[in-house]
Amino acid sequence: MWISNAFAQTGAGSDSGGLMGFLPILLMFVVLYFIMIRPQMKRQKETRAMLDALAVGDEIITVGGILGKVTAMKDQNVTVEIASGTEVIMQKGAITAVLPKGSLKAA
Repeated sequence: MWISNAFAQTGAGSDSGGLMGFLPILLMFVVLYFIMIRPQMKRQKETRAMLDALAVGDEIITVGGILGKVTAMKDQNVTVEIASGTEVIMQKGAITAVLPKGSLKAA
């Protein structure tokens, strides 16, 4: 009785639709691309180049942390000598890094 009803006001003609409505979402995708997608693609490219350049005699580290020397290669498989007279066959994708020559002698 003493309190009047409150009604919502309509906008004064400002329609924030169109491009301005999609701008935050578009900005979020651009930031996502530069922070996550682009560095991941760069890392994949570097890994692919490292595996393509792999040769017999290279010293490597596997995903499991095993150090070894490549003794033979065939398509997607690599034979790695992990100790004197001990060789294992593994996939190329299991190789994490190629070490500089002579790294295994120091270890």
